[in-house]
Amino acid sequence: MRGSNAIKQPKWLAWAQRLQAISQTGLAYSKDGYDLERYRQLRAIAVEIVADRLDASQEEVTAAFALGSGYPTPKVDVRAVVFQGEQILLVRERAVGLWSLPGGWADVGEGPGEVAARETLEEAGYRVRPAKLLAVFDKAKHGHPPSLEYVYKLFVLCQLEGGTPKTGLETDAVAFFHKDGLPELDSGRVTVAQILRMFEHHTNPALPTDFD
Repeated sequence: MRGSNAIKQPKWLAWAQRLQAISQTGLAYSKDGYDLERYRQLRAIAVEIVADRLDASQEEVTAAFALGSGYPTPKVDVRAVVFQGEQILLVRERAVGLWSLPGGWADVGEGPGEVAARETLEEAGYRVRPAKLLAVFDKAKHGHPPSLEYVYKLFVLCQLEGGTPKTGLETDAVAFFHKDGLPELDSGRVTVAQILRMFEHHTNPALPTDFD
């Protein structure tokens, strides 16, 4: 599956992310003081690029983008795909008033299926059983708005087992939708193309896992 071309990851952001990753790796493993100073300067350049392009302060960008330590790796966003008949479960994000699949960042100590089940219960009130990994996407390749973090998105098919619709701390509405009646989505979390691909998996369960 190819990502939507509606929104492309800007080259400047990809370059800044690579500079940040190189600098973070160097700061983690270099011992020479001269090299460490050069890696700090490289990190500062990455922060300056992002701050200029996003019209943000360097302090804000540093806090969100350049405070990691150790070897840099992508963050993992897990989304639960839950069907009821021919409808898919969506939750409305309280902070932005837009809809998404239940989910969030993977936590240390939990597998992707456990994350999907927990997030569905917390955000939607439903108990589900993880059944299949439907997709592993590189967020930068799938039409999402630019993001400071480099993210892999995991879509986990979950079987509905019980519960009743109930909002959570981060959600203010829960509902099932047909593919031809989708609400306005939070494209930072999930795109229309991704939702439609999940319907294709629902229609044809023999499809293999998608990955970039």
